[in-house]
Amino acid sequence: MEEKLDIVFFTLFRTDNPYSSISLSMAKELAKTHRVFYVNHPYSLKDLVVGLFRGDKMLRSRMPWLVSGRVRYEGLDALPHNFVAAQPPLTLPINWLPKGRVYDFFQRLNNRVALRAIRRTLFDHNVRNYVYINCYAPFFAGCLPKEMGAKLCIYHCIDDITQDPYTAKHGTDLEQEAIRNADVTLVTSTNLRRLKQPLSERVRTFFNAADVSVFRKVISEKFPRPAALEGRKGHVVGFIGNLDELRIDYDLLKKIALANMDKTLLLVGPVNSPKPKALGLDKLPNVVFAGSRPLEQLPPLLQHMDVVLIPFLCNTLTASIYPLKINEYLAAGKPVVSTSFSEDIRSFASCIYLSENHEEFIRRIDEAIAENSAERLQRRVEVADANTWEARIKQLWEIMDARLLDAAKKP
Repeated sequence: MEEKLDIVFFTLFRTDNPYSSISLSMAKELAKTHRVFYVNHPYSLKDLVVGLFRGDKMLRSRMPWLVSGRVRYEGLDALPHNFVAAQPPLTLPINWLPKGRVYDFFQRLNNRVALRAIRRTLFDHNVRNYVYINCYAPFFAGCLPKEMGAKLCIYHCIDDITQDPYTAKHGTDLEQEAIRNADVTLVTSTNLRRLKQPLSERVRTFFNAADVSVFRKVISEKFPRPAALEGRKGHVVGFIGNLDELRIDYDLLKKIALANMDKTLLLVGPVNSPKPKALGLDKLPNVVFAGSRPLEQLPPLLQHMDVVLIPFLCNTLTASIYPLKINEYLAAGKPVVSTSFSEDIRSFASCIYLSENHEEFIRRIDEAIAENSAERLQRRVEVADANTWEARIKQLWEIMDARLLDAAKKP
């Protein structure tokens, strides 16, 4: 069945997202063989004002279309064929409203903006036979109306939405509605499946994966030393990802830096928390914040890291995480030291270094560097090879075909 279908994504993560995105990785893999229409998350009026104040170049280029109420179509240089991104017009910032009729009214208005953008995309590109995937954006078009003709509506749950105060306020109810109405719900961790199964019998585990071809360059190619490490000697301890408020254990990062003054702690990714500054992490001489980097620029940085970290807090949110970065790290052949934050990260115990507390984590860093070998590198690569996006998309088609066959049997 798969050869006849187009794929329409509505996603929380825009194409210019500053770190690795699950939905964009899936879309890129699907676009190798199918038409993919990737509807970016809408900007609100608040996003527009804040983004322009901060000098967001992409937002500035999109602004004439956003205020005109029209859909802007964009492409990706890496995917000249089969992939079209669509940017919807502006929406209203309403998350501050309390639950009730006022919020519901404005949520319906915002939802119409998203649905009109999807309908316009379908019409402009003659999309008739398609599967719809909403990736963790239940605030808009969590499930399409039946008259829009999607063969399947899939909701993709990638985090415990109840654990972020901002998303939990209204997102919890909207996500539950999306899961109940979806033909299939994909969840990215064992614990998420446990949490979402009471809402629907159509919940399927769909773990994250890695774009192995990008991260394998760490092993197969030789890159010059990055500018971020200019003049620095000794081993490099690294982290790549979103330095956010809810997942990262900043107290642990500071302890790592202080215990390893002979090493450089290289942190790559957007900083979305005041804690690094509050703790003085940014003032330590052996800590480097390299900022956001697109996926293609990560291999040179990874190549010069001697050990990589997943310094997550152990809390209710992280208990539901199968981190995107684990297979990226392993595909690069790097030794990984991680906190033991979830059931799924513990499934990698044979090829990474797990720690139960801060002191053990710090010891594991030296252990990982000392024990690194060609044999261990090969083992990591083999694990990553079983967790590619190519393999995941094959699994996705199996899930979709089974659901389509079930639907075809019903009168």
